[in-house]
Amino acid sequence: MPNHILIENKIGKFNKKIFVSGDKSISIRWVLFASLASGISKAKNLLMSEDVLAAIDIIKKFGIKVIKKKNIFIIHGKGLNGYNYKNNSVINAKNSATLGRLILGLLINSPKKIKLIGDQSLSKRDFKRVAFPLTKFGAKFQLKKNFSLPLTICGTKNLKPIKYYEKRGSAQCKSSIIFAGMRTKGKTIIKAKKSRNHTELLCKFLKLPVKITNKKKYDLIEVNKVNKINPLNYQIPSDISSAAFFIVLTALSENSKIVIKKVNINPSRIGVITILKKMGVKIFFRNKNIYRGEEIADICVLSSKKLNSIKCPIHLNSSAIDEFLVIFLVAAKAKGISYFRDIAELNTKESPRLKLASKILKMMGVKNILTKDSIKIFGNPKLIIDRKIVIKNFYKDHRIFMTSVIAALIFGGKWIIHNKESINTSFPSFLKIIKNLNT
Repeated sequence: MPNHILIENKIGKFNKKIFVSGDKSISIRWVLFASLASGISKAKNLLMSEDVLAAIDIIKKFGIKVIKKKNIFIIHGKGLNGYNYKNNSVINAKNSATLGRLILGLLINSPKKIKLIGDQSLSKRDFKRVAFPLTKFGAKFQLKKNFSLPLTICGTKNLKPIKYYEKRGSAQCKSSIIFAGMRTKGKTIIKAKKSRNHTELLCKFLKLPVKITNKKKYDLIEVNKVNKINPLNYQIPSDISSAAFFIVLTALSENSKIVIKKVNINPSRIGVITILKKMGVKIFFRNKNIYRGEEIADICVLSSKKLNSIKCPIHLNSSAIDEFLVIFLVAAKAKGISYFRDIAELNTKESPRLKLASKILKMMGVKNILTKDSIKIFGNPKLIIDRKIVIKNFYKDHRIFMTSVIAALIFGGKWIIHNKESINTSFPSFLKIIKNLNT
């Protein structure tokens, strides 16, 4: 079976209600919390992606029982000290930086060496950002010279609480330190730049001794030792990052409407919604409610004929970091010049996304000016593509693949897009949903 797709026709008008996959961030966190709980936890709509399945494989390696019955996952947690550590164990986070960084916080008290590996893409990413603060607790690391995978961690029983200033807006680093602090006697204090807060909300719902004080520019998080975690049953909401592709597809298509059901609209995640609304995209929330501390809603989107350029506010960057690629497609069709700055973090993802975005836009005929941490996009409301475009050699980045599919369906042309299997890391049902839109 070919590992590429061919798209030669623009998408026709559609009016659909859809469900997208379960939230990846929450799915991975549920697996980890449930593995530490005392008792049986159940989850519905858990994302069946390679990243989440890698999390399940890791906890099973530490002796945690996991059962799947139809659409329900059941985890038999053995408590905070229930992991069965074996010397020189090797665990594989595959493509998931979230899993790779968070699991290190849980292994902080392992008395035996554990080796963490990942796929080719993850093995190029920076792990110093999480290994360095974890060493302050007392753990020992062996890393490559460029601070990438593989790495080895050996924890300690004599953990010391730390004070940590998270400056990047990385929820992964912040969450890893929270997990480590849970195992530590005394109070760990984290001053964290604003980022997604799923870990904190789960701590609050579970009534763990984690105190969060929200400041204007940062959050102050105090973590005390956790003695017990109760079982966590969860109906995983749909992922806003997955929904973003269909929001943009609908907004840029003609005479179309979509309703995306039961999406997580956590305020720390919906920078994409705020940005697109500022650009003139017609987006509405329906049936809003609170579930386990998370805000959930149906998202209604209409075709949007008049689109505005934007000078994107920097404070929205961290809450839209995974969605900028599709936001750039809206900027390509908007009237005027859009400017996005302080987004160098895009080049530390699964691929150098900012550089690749600039390259793909130029292939589409969209003028842009790129620097190491910004991009200016010169929009063209009449943009139509009538040439062949081949997308390959993009580090098997799932978001590059999906963004290219959306661009092909919107702007036309003949697109050959390689590495179809990349979507299995985060959104395996993406192409199936696309196919059903025109039926």
